[in-house]
Amino acid sequence: MSETTPTYEVLALRFGTQTDRLARENFLFDDGGCAADAVLGFDFYIWVIRGDDRVIVVDTGFAADVGDRRGRRQLHSPLDGLRDLGIDPAQVADVLLTHMHWDHAGNLDGFPSARIHLQEAELGFCTGRAMRHAATSRPFEPLDVKTAVQKLFDGRLQLHRGPAEIAPGVEVHPAVGHTPGLQVVRVHTRRGWVVLASDSSHLWANIRRRSPFPILDHLSSMVEAYEIVEGLADGDDHVIPGHDPQVALRFPPLASAPRWVQLHESPTAAYDEAAELAGAAR
Repeated sequence: MSETTPTYEVLALRFGTQTDRLARENFLFDDGGCAADAVLGFDFYIWVIRGDDRVIVVDTGFAADVGDRRGRRQLHSPLDGLRDLGIDPAQVADVLLTHMHWDHAGNLDGFPSARIHLQEAELGFCTGRAMRHAATSRPFEPLDVKTAVQKLFDGRLQLHRGPAEIAPGVEVHPAVGHTPGLQVVRVHTRRGWVVLASDSSHLWANIRRRSPFPILDHLSSMVEAYEIVEGLADGDDHVIPGHDPQVALRFPPLASAPRWVQLHESPTAAYDEAAELAGAAR
């Protein structure tokens, strides 16, 4: 790492939730660690990277009607959440999509000026032959995929083949398994390199216990992705999972916009694995 590498703020917005998910539904294999019928809150996030006169949005969430149809509740519009930070979505220059699942790639039309960054393998998958099957197409919204393709034709979709530097101190790295083109985002902060792991690890328990989430494309790749993510991060608490309710509880809120928590700051509470496995709904 160069001494001149800039540091960034990294912020997370808990914009949605699922309140009826059983804790054991978050793990492919039941190793006896989860309570059989405990209910665990399962949350949905978008992220913002800002600093060095730059704002980057990571994932764009889902629309309220799509969440309602899928049994997930939107707590705040992701677009309104950005406005809480003084960010006009229409002026955002770069959006990083970790993958194309419905809860990460909605609302793209709300970013008309943005360059959208996606792994080429991800676009190929969600527009390819695998979408003939309900089991593989279910996590995707056709409208989101169509919008991404339109962005490609508009010259606003930048497809990456492997790791890429988006800006000094901001990188994307493939960590496949959940989908064939999932990418994680590595950000240099004042506490070191933070990795927005997204759905390479839905919960801290997935990566720390090497216990995969059950929605996946390739099992061994997903397990190997845990090693990739850990190698990119400067510690366990520098890995930020994609859906863990503890993210919004462990990190300090931003004073000027308290719905956002600050991932560039050290966590204010210890990770509670027992709560995660036993089911500790909000």
